[in-house]
Amino acid sequence: LIIISGRQATLYDQLSELAPTIYLAVDPANYMESFKGNMKIIGEIFEKEAEVEEELASIENMIAELKEKAAAEDEKALIILANDDKISAYGSNSRFGLIHDEFGVAAVDEGIEASTHGMNVTFEYVMEQNPDILYVVDRGAVVGGEAAESAKQLVENSLVENTNAYKNGKIFYLNPEYWYLSGGGLISVSEMVKEIQASIE
Repeated sequence: LIIISGRQATLYDQLSELAPTIYLAVDPANYMESFKGNMKIIGEIFEKEAEVEEELASIENMIAELKEKAAAEDEKALIILANDDKISAYGSNSRFGLIHDEFGVAAVDEGIEASTHGMNVTFEYVMEQNPDILYVVDRGAVVGGEAAESAKQLVENSLVENTNAYKNGKIFYLNPEYWYLSGGGLISVSEMVKEIQASIE
């Protein structure tokens, strides 16, 4: 059995010639429903339905708790992807949009266009939006770009120092292994919830 997601979609026919192939990508605009659907399919294939249901119930409880905490806070967040020396912003319905859509953390900018590579922005934009929380996903750390420290050096500059996020120690570098590479699994989604939960406390 070959299980593929978005990046391998175009190879579906070729892979199907090698072995039965299923496409289990997560839909960013409908993250939790597509994630749960994918996990149930895997549960059926490997005859682990009960275990999958148990894990999903645990994740749903964690998300309900997180939503409650996020709703009680009056903080607005911005999500950016750091890619060597450039940054792009992500909002609702994007690949990192579940922070807003599913976890209930308010967005500082409701108008970010949802696209695969995010909306190209500058640090002036970050300063103008003035998020209370800044989430950073460091692409370079997982695709062989610059050294991992560079995201912090890139992001925490003189412009960003003017934001509430910087002043209140609320810049969070999310684990790119989960957020960029392997989201949409039982372990990764659970860890993603925990990371956002820690940022709200």
